Amino acid sequence: GNKSQDSGIAEMEELPVPHNIKISNITCDSFKISWDMDSKSKDRITHYFIDLNKKENKNSNKFKHKDVPTKLVAKAVPLPMTVRGHWFLSPRTEYTVAVQTASKQVDGDYVVSEWSEIIEFCTADYSKVHLTQLLEKAEVIAGRMLKLSVFYRNQHKEYFDYTREHHGNALQPSVKDNSGSHGSPISGKLEGIFFSCNTEFNTGKPPQDSPYGRYRFEIAAEKLFNPNTNLYFGDFYCMYTAYHYVILVIAPVGSPGDEFCKQRLPQLNIKDNKFLTCDEEDGVMVYHHAQDVILEVIYTDPVDLSLGTVAEITGHQLMSLSTANAKKDPSCKTCNISVGR
Repeated sequence: GNKSQDSGIAEMEELPVPHNIKISNITCDSFKISWDMDSKSKDRITHYFIDLNKKENKNSNKFKHKDVPTKLVAKAVPLPMTVRGHWFLSPRTEYTVAVQTASKQVDGDYVVSEWSEIIEFCTADYSKVHLTQLLEKAEVIAGRMLKLSVFYRNQHKEYFDYTREHHGNALQPSVKDNSGSHGSPISGKLEGIFFSCNTEFNTGKPPQDSPYGRYRFEIAAEKLFNPNTNLYFGDFYCMYTAYHYVILVIAPVGSPGDEFCKQRLPQLNIKDNKFLTCDEEDGVMVYHHAQDVILEVIYTDPVDLSLGTVAEITGHQLMSLSTANAKKDPSCKTCNISVGR
């Protein structure tokens, strides 16, 4: 047929087409791939061509990464073959992949098989190893520790009214949004309640301004954070700004939130870490937080409003500081690690 004349090799048998493709050992920036193929002409295969593409997201920027070759030419190694580093694989991202076998000719051209079927897979979240790298980067800029006495949560009046009427006065955990690092294992999965604990440098008290509403629930630090809770590092990111955010998770020992974090997040020593500490001095619990990062604390259990106070704040509502679904700056040298974006 025409095909063999096009390639200039008339008598050669066609190369076997990969089928039954299997993807395994998926991490945030690598995977293993294997497939079956007929043994006919198998010994002529010198290379594999692998075509890897991000699954088109309707909102994605069509012009991004167009200069990155999606086709990998790999020497025909025994399968399964590990793919890593040839692309900037992003964590938690859907990809399509197809394979063809190839035979390199004397003149340097390739004879290739038909493409295999296209299969889809999704890369994984950051592992504890990756999060530990992020943690180490965050520790570098955390700054000295300042005292704190309360955790607080700002919201609109309606939020607190609804909690009283429909949830028996208890703030309810909800699923964390997609702000922060793209590979974060807590986004869209961990349930918790966000609290702040940053203080104003001059007063030692919470700031009077907030992006999240004019009403503030304030609770003594020891009610949420004490020797019966575990502390985990969750994320480190910035949003094209000079300041950085660190997400910490406080989970009552043995709670569902604690079990979730134990598997996925680096655990911190509550008495000795660079972000948020709780220690006993003369029989009294003393609390400190890092000065140079904005801490976002997720508490994984419901919290009864009667344990604290709700009052209106006097300051402004600074909407620009909101972090809801905020995207991390992928080019910041301070808060990115060298694995998938």
